[in-house]
Amino acid sequence: MSPSRSTSPSSAPATFIRLLLTMTGGVILFVVLLIAIAVGYSMVYYGTIYPGVSVFGVDVSGLTPDQAAERIQEELQFAQKGRIVFLYGDQVWIARPNELGMYLDSQATALAAYSVGRQGDPVTRVLQQFRAWYYGIDLPPLAVYEESRAYAYVNQIAEQINKPTIEANLEIRGLEVVATPGQVGLRVDVPATLAPLQDQLRSFSDGILGVAVVETPPLVADVSAQAEAARKILSQPLTITLPDAGEGDPGPWIFEPEKLASMLAVERVETEEGAQLQLRFKSEELKPFLQGLAPQIARDPENARYIFKDDTRQLEVIQSAKIGRRLNIDASIQAINEGIASGEHTISLVVNYQEPEFGNDVRAADLGITELVSSHTSYFYGSGASRIQNIHTAASRFHGVLVPPGATFSMAEVLGDISLDNGYAEALIIYGDRTIEGVGGGVCQVSTTLFRTAFFGGYPILERYPHAYRVGYYEQTASGGYDPSLAGLDATVFVPVVDFKFKNDTPYYILMETYYDNVSLTWKFYSTSDGRTVEWHTSGLKNVTPPPEPVYNENPKLAKGEIKKVDYEVEGADVSIVRRVYRNGELYLEDNFVTHYVPWQAVYEYGPGTKIPKNRGEG
Repeated sequence: MSPSRSTSPSSAPATFIRLLLTMTGGVILFVVLLIAIAVGYSMVYYGTIYPGVSVFGVDVSGLTPDQAAERIQEELQFAQKGRIVFLYGDQVWIARPNELGMYLDSQATALAAYSVGRQGDPVTRVLQQFRAWYYGIDLPPLAVYEESRAYAYVNQIAEQINKPTIEANLEIRGLEVVATPGQVGLRVDVPATLAPLQDQLRSFSDGILGVAVVETPPLVADVSAQAEAARKILSQPLTITLPDAGEGDPGPWIFEPEKLASMLAVERVETEEGAQLQLRFKSEELKPFLQGLAPQIARDPENARYIFKDDTRQLEVIQSAKIGRRLNIDASIQAINEGIASGEHTISLVVNYQEPEFGNDVRAADLGITELVSSHTSYFYGSGASRIQNIHTAASRFHGVLVPPGATFSMAEVLGDISLDNGYAEALIIYGDRTIEGVGGGVCQVSTTLFRTAFFGGYPILERYPHAYRVGYYEQTASGGYDPSLAGLDATVFVPVVDFKFKNDTPYYILMETYYDNVSLTWKFYSTSDGRTVEWHTSGLKNVTPPPEPVYNENPKLAKGEIKKVDYEVEGADVSIVRRVYRNGELYLEDNFVTHYVPWQAVYEYGPGTKIPKNRGEG
């Protein structure tokens, strides 16, 4: 048996090396073979596009770049023939892609196809070539997009869609009410409309795009209701009334439709529901009108007037209290405007009320009125009817008037305007250095009586003016005679320049009462006595001076030989009266009333051609 053959351990590495060399050689041979194939493949398609490459489905294999560009240009007609549809509502606009700025770049697209398998390292190139050959590579076409063309196109669409926002309008033309509805504003949002366009173009497929439109509704869209209200307002007169109007109150005020139309304006107002158009009075028309009404409507609050009943020692109302009122102009404007906006035809003004201090239910004890504390009567025998009328008119204004504790009483404030409208007549008054006919002659009989009532009641006299000369009425007695000791106890008033004032310096109210007939005036103060008494002393008439010579003036209205005495002479004199007021036996007040009466000359008037006495002055 022959011995088996074995490999010795020392020969094993050599065997492995021989095997390795055999394998390496095979790999190298394989690589060399691949390189040879690749080189040969590249040589075959040198200058042309590798097999399997297409552009958007167009096969460009084996074509040169120029040939491929020509084929791509011929086959891909989307830029010229594609359709991009823009929609807004039922409006349609159809654009070709090239109208929107899209152009196919066939040369660049062909070069991109030619670059397949020719970029990167050798292995990458071979793999791309294999992939194109085995799987195929379809490239997107390359296009140029000029966005400005798209903007221009959509702006043309915007010109057809865009609308300005128009507010609803209401006009008054004469008595015609013209209503114009509002319009919703439309504005094409060009950037928003074009936002999806570029992707659509890149897809090389037709598409539909909505036009993005921004709507801007008007603040006031519909005024039909307001127009109907306006027509209703102008259908008949508007009446403005004074609330709680009584006899003698002003109003109502009526505006005929024609006048009303000229005074109305249409204004926009903000409400909880939004802006609205409403009819309103023109401020330049309504406010002056109301300002003119305000003085007519204004009324000061008036306390009730009372007399003191000596038997019951209670007050009796002789004139009810009056509530004061003032026109509230701003609130009235608002009320009128709200009224016409609601279609009302009768609208009430707004007034502010002020309660009087004393109503009809005041009790005498509440005011500290318990007894008669002062009274004086003056006489005016021989007064004419006009003078008597003025005395009665003036005195009546003080009947039942209250003077609060600590208050200064002004006769002028209560007397008010002395005029024919207020019941006064023309009678003789002292004006400058003459006695003439004037409205209110005789009122000084009232001021003199009040002065003496306050004087003998012991109240402080704050303001008193004597007459320029002695007036006989103020020195008359009950019998019709004259008492010179009363000289210096007169007081004149001439509203608003000359006033008579005294002070109620007690803690109690004073209630005034005036009683008169055709020859006398009695003034009473009711209050509560604080224990004061009055002593007074007069110096009598001092420095008596005779009156000047009379003056004669020609009056063409008198007949020849007629002489009429129009002013009376009186002596001048000085009088000083001292008053001492005691309270509970102690001197409380002392004052001195000094009066200087100027001598007064008689004045005569005569008709033309009348012989006047000699040694007489002539005016």
